[in-house]
Amino acid sequence: MESITETADLETACAAFAERPFVTVDTEFMRETTYYSKLCLIQMAGPEIDGVLVDPLAPGIDLAPFLRLMADERVVKVFHSARQDVEIIWNMGEVIPVPLFDTQIAAMVCGYGDSVSYEQLANDLAKARIDKSSRFTDWSRRPLSEAQTAYALSDVTHLVAVYEHLKAQLEESGRTAWLDDEMAILTSGATYRNDPDLAWTRLSGRMRKPREIAVLMEVAAWREREAKARNVPRNRILKDEAVIDVATSAPRSIEALGRLRSIPNGFERSRTGADILAAVERGIERDPATIPVPSRSRGRNGGAATVELLKVLLRAVSENERVAPKVIASVDDLEAIAESDTADVPALRGWRRGLFGEKALALKAGALGLSIDRGRVVTTER
Repeated sequence: MESITETADLETACAAFAERPFVTVDTEFMRETTYYSKLCLIQMAGPEIDGVLVDPLAPGIDLAPFLRLMADERVVKVFHSARQDVEIIWNMGEVIPVPLFDTQIAAMVCGYGDSVSYEQLANDLAKARIDKSSRFTDWSRRPLSEAQTAYALSDVTHLVAVYEHLKAQLEESGRTAWLDDEMAILTSGATYRNDPDLAWTRLSGRMRKPREIAVLMEVAAWREREAKARNVPRNRILKDEAVIDVATSAPRSIEALGRLRSIPNGFERSRTGADILAAVERGIERDPATIPVPSRSRGRNGGAATVELLKVLLRAVSENERVAPKVIASVDDLEAIAESDTADVPALRGWRRGLFGEKALALKAGALGLSIDRGRVVTTER
């Protein structure tokens, strides 16, 4: 199948999709050598309408019609595992596809397990088998083969039936609103902004010393800005291991920086080495009031044992209600609940509280017990 390479043809296709209640969308991209994903292909399909491929690399093509369709609130945008696709669309023009429906999250709510694959859903719900031979295609190369275009189209054509089945299951079970929290995260611009000043949170781990955290904040922010400016992956600027080493050792001279095993030979005398040392100095001189206070380590006073019991309860509730555990509560949620009955976490709000949160609090209070019945964990009131 030929891809759309002209703006006028894209306008016509998007106008047709705008007349449908929903459109299924996927993208193919490359990001191995860049900070921002390089968009290589857009796929779309809909009810009673053939799937189309759009070539964003075609000379002179304007993707404005596609962005207008993504922003059209009359049309539901259906993705599978939407986050990376939405990030790409956001970076194109700060446009968020709304309303949004993520079939991976919907499938988790419908009992298909954690992180269910599109191939599995296509097989189970659309009765389709997907040829995976083109999965590792370099989508930036042209021309695309017939097998590659067929594979790309299958990512959206079968998604039509997958969406219709999952939507019906959610409506029948009364769980449609259960997706609201996740969709709110996916449709928030804040999810995709990658604020350099928050880059340190990905690497903080178990750091507890304020000075280490201060240096980490500055070095990680510097690396993020450099990666954005050069449009290269973060690790091309400085590997994670090196960022952590710099934060914990806080080298203040070329010689001290060069002694770190994670720093390549000679790197310390480059311009980048000087930038790292400058970031270290900013961290050391940082106002203590601007350094986040590490949360006290969890697991004291029996907290670790409580978390383990909560994990067992979560698994039991998940199996009984046929909802993936990660949709109900995260490990951070469980740790917070173990510490406080009033923890401000999703598991103690809304439908999650009724499904799991109240049982978790009852387990902590000794009002709920766990036992084994025919190989399954069951709860009993005490």
